[in-house]
Amino acid sequence: MSKQSKQHYKVAIIGTGFSGLGMAIRLKQQGENDFIVFEKEAGVGGTWRVNHYPGCACDVPSHLYSFSFAPNPNWSRMFAPQPEIKKYLEYCADHYGVMPHVKLNNAVESARWDEKQQCWQVTDQQGKHYSADILVAGAGGLSVPAYPKIPGLDKFEGKAFHSQDWDHGYDLKGKRVAVIGTGASAIQFVPEVQKQAAQLDLYQRTPPWILSKPDRAMNFAEKALFKRFPKAQQALREKIYWTLESRVLGMLVNPRLMAIAKRWALNHIRNQIRDPELRKKVTPDYTIGCKRILMSDNYYPALDQPNVDVITTGIREVTANSIITVDGAERTVDAIIYGTGFRATDPIPAGLFFGRDGVDIVDTWPQGPEAYKGTTVSGFPNFFMLMGPNTGLGHNSMVYMIESQVNYVMSAMQYMDKKRIRQIDVAPSAQAAYNHRIQNKLQGSVWNSGGCQSWYLHPVSGKNVTLWPGFTWQFRQQTRRFDAGAYLFNGAREASAASVPSAGTATAQ
Repeated sequence: MSKQSKQHYKVAIIGTGFSGLGMAIRLKQQGENDFIVFEKEAGVGGTWRVNHYPGCACDVPSHLYSFSFAPNPNWSRMFAPQPEIKKYLEYCADHYGVMPHVKLNNAVESARWDEKQQCWQVTDQQGKHYSADILVAGAGGLSVPAYPKIPGLDKFEGKAFHSQDWDHGYDLKGKRVAVIGTGASAIQFVPEVQKQAAQLDLYQRTPPWILSKPDRAMNFAEKALFKRFPKAQQALREKIYWTLESRVLGMLVNPRLMAIAKRWALNHIRNQIRDPELRKKVTPDYTIGCKRILMSDNYYPALDQPNVDVITTGIREVTANSIITVDGAERTVDAIIYGTGFRATDPIPAGLFFGRDGVDIVDTWPQGPEAYKGTTVSGFPNFFMLMGPNTGLGHNSMVYMIESQVNYVMSAMQYMDKKRIRQIDVAPSAQAAYNHRIQNKLQGSVWNSGGCQSWYLHPVSGKNVTLWPGFTWQFRQQTRRFDAGAYLFNGAREASAASVPSAGTATAQ
C-alpha cells in the first residue's frame, strides 16, 4: 500500500504522557505540524491518567517533575497528587496546540517498517492504515501491569484488580481485603485501604526501604513569588535537581555511602512502628538502594493498626474466596488488589513493532531490551524510543531524561532534513559497544550488587536493562547532538564493525 493511498505524516507518535506530549510540543515549537499522535485512552496524560488509585502522587518534587519550558507556579504541594499532574499535562497539550494532532481512543495495533517505501506502516485498533517517515514510541516503561503467577487466581470469585485498573465503584468498607505486593503504588494506596477495610492482609515478599517524605503544602506567598518572579521557581527547581543528583554518589560511585540513608530508614521504622515483631517484618535485609527507595509517612502507621496483618509467608494458592499460604493457613478474602507493579524489563508486547525484514523487536532482545542511548534500535530505521532501555532512574526526575531524548530525536531529524537522508539506522556495532559499556558500569553499582532481586533486572539474563548508570547531566551531554558516525544511512548494511567509527561516539558516561 503506497503513501498516497493512506494518511501519511512525517512523524507518528505513540502515547500522550510526558514522553509523547514532550515530543509533540517540541515539533510544534520548531514549526513542524506534519505529525499525528496515537492515544489508546479517552484523554491525554499517560500513566498519570490511567493510574488513579487512592493516594496516587508523585515521589519527585513537582517543581522538577514537570517540563522545563512549562513551569507551573501553582503546584498545591511539593509532591503533587495524581489529579493535579493529569491536569497539568492536559493544560500543556491544549496550551501548546497539540490536541488537534491527537487521535484519542485509538491504540496502535502494529507498526511495520516498509523498506520499499522507506516509511513506517501503522495500523490502528480500528483497522485503519497510516504511514509515517519517522516513528516515535512514547508509551513509557511503566505501562504494562505485572501480575503474580499464583495457582488458582482464575478461580477467585471475589473482586480482583490491579492498582492501575482501580475499581472506584467497588466499596471497600467492611470488606476483607488482600493486597499482594509492596511496590511504590502499594505504599501509597495501602493507607487508604486500611481506613476502609474491616481487615487488610498485606502479602509481602520483600519489604522496601522507606524514607520520610518531605511533603508539604505550597503556601500563597510562594505561589505569588513564583508567578511574579519565575527565576525564583527556576532556582528552586535547580536546587531540587542537584540535591537529587547527589544520590548517585552512593548508588553508583561508592555504595558504602548508602549507610547514611540506611540509618535514616531504620530510624523511620523505629519512630513509626510500635510493635517489635512488625518492625522485624518490614526491615529489609539487602543494601538500601538495591531496590527502589520509597517515601511515605503514613504507610508504616497504617501497618501498625489492629485491622492489618503483614504476611511474609509465601502464597501457595488462591481458592474461590480465600488465600492459602505455604504453611497451610487459610484466610478468607472478599477482594484482592495487586500492588505488583509493571513489566519494566519487558515493556513492549510482541507483535507491535516490526523492523527490517519483518523482525519483531521483541525477538531481537533475548537477553532483555537494549538500545543505543536508550533511543534507537539497530534494524529499526527511523524509529525512536523515549524512556527506552537503561534510561530509567532511581534518584532523579524522568522528565529531565525525556527532554534529553527529545533533544536527540530533534537533532537527528534536523540532520536528516539538512542532508536529505530518508533513512537512518544505528549500526549494530555501535549499539553493542554502547550497551557493553553500560553493563560494565552497572556492575559495581548498588543496583547490581546490593543483594536483592528487583524489577531493574531482566528475569532471564539478570542484566540491568532499566537504569541509567550515572548522573543525568551526563546523559544529557551525550544526547545533546545527533552523532551521525554511529549510524548507517539510506538502507546501507554494516559490513563489519570496522565500517563504523569506534564507539567513542557512543560513550556511556
